[in-house]
Amino acid sequence: MQTLTAKSFTIFAIPATLLVASFLVLPRVTELPPGRLEILCILPYFAAALGMGLSIHFHRGRAFYVFLVLAVSYWSFRAFLKGEPTGISATVLYQAVCVLVPFTITLFSLMRERGIATVAGRLRFAFVALQALFVGWAMEPGHVAVQQFLARRFVESRFLDSLLIPQPAIPVIGIGALVIAYRACTRQSPVDSSLLGVLAAFVAACNGIGTGYVTPVFMTAAAAILSLGVLKDSYNMAFRDDLTGLPSRRALNEHLTWLGRRYTVAMVDVDHFKKFNDTYGHDVGDQVLRLVAAKLRGVGGGGTAYRYGGEEFTILFPRRERKEVLGHLEELRRTIADYEMRLRGDDRPDSTKEGKKFRSGARGRGVVSVTVSIGVAESGGALRKPAEVIKAADQALYRAKGRGRNAVST
Repeated sequence: MQTLTAKSFTIFAIPATLLVASFLVLPRVTELPPGRLEILCILPYFAAALGMGLSIHFHRGRAFYVFLVLAVSYWSFRAFLKGEPTGISATVLYQAVCVLVPFTITLFSLMRERGIATVAGRLRFAFVALQALFVGWAMEPGHVAVQQFLARRFVESRFLDSLLIPQPAIPVIGIGALVIAYRACTRQSPVDSSLLGVLAAFVAACNGIGTGYVTPVFMTAAAAILSLGVLKDSYNMAFRDDLTGLPSRRALNEHLTWLGRRYTVAMVDVDHFKKFNDTYGHDVGDQVLRLVAAKLRGVGGGGTAYRYGGEEFTILFPRRERKEVLGHLEELRRTIADYEMRLRGDDRPDSTKEGKKFRSGARGRGVVSVTVSIGVAESGGALRKPAEVIKAADQALYRAKGRGRNAVST
């Protein structure tokens, strides 16, 4: 299981920024001309429709159905509520939506991506439709037990009494926020982190249902947050290697287009990787690549590691000369060579801490180590184009291999 660190929470930066911006914009909304206020009231529909279009284009089924839930919820508020809910039907509708939508968002955060028009996608649509039918059923007279539960007050509290959100929704929102936050931090998924922002924006929209234009502002914010999450997630798929988590070769090529004249490139290759794969299998080979990637990610000197292809990696050092990075690369080479990796089996613990104990204990059989060869080249002189610098680093890499591997060569 991935350890939660302060860096894990950076994925919430975009949702948090949009939420803060929505709160800051809210006082100025009433100053808009009447025509623009009318547009604001229908803006959540456009935002949700745009998000659904993006979800279809990028095959993001979870996001698609959350957009659908947001659009239907906002429509129900506009159709049945005029400000704060009054009357049995409107009150039950409002209370049920406040409970069911956070529950649905949390549930979708726990699901895997299964597409939109697939069997799993149709089942999710049926699940959303059943919720809508339940709300309609609960609004009808005679269903006293459900109506009383939705209106129930479990705790006497001034703070809770000041909220319009019904008390049965509070634990659903709180538990949902914790679950989504944990999933987002451990998976580092932009869609999951945006779902937490969607939940927060939806709660703000519901609690402000009777105050000015709070609901359309935060419903629009919810759709915008999720749309950016879909775009960011799709960007990561295009520019980030799925196996190692490093930026991909495509990201490297894009970085090289706007890089300055002064930089150093290191090409890194895992020694005897094909033989290692043939001996231990591709699953173990994948473990090795992830291990090497983790070590490359921690290289000093301001370097950024990329998955170049196969067992080959690239480290880019902007504004660095070759002599400035050689020490860091030599330290990296030693770190990888000295690391003993126990082949992952059914009895190997998942946690890093327990894994270290396991490697050092009596059951430390099946330990292997790998080495890397590194070729280094810097820009300047005859090497003016990035492709020429990479080629020179690649040639230096072959010289390192020719010297017996497990070496750094220039």
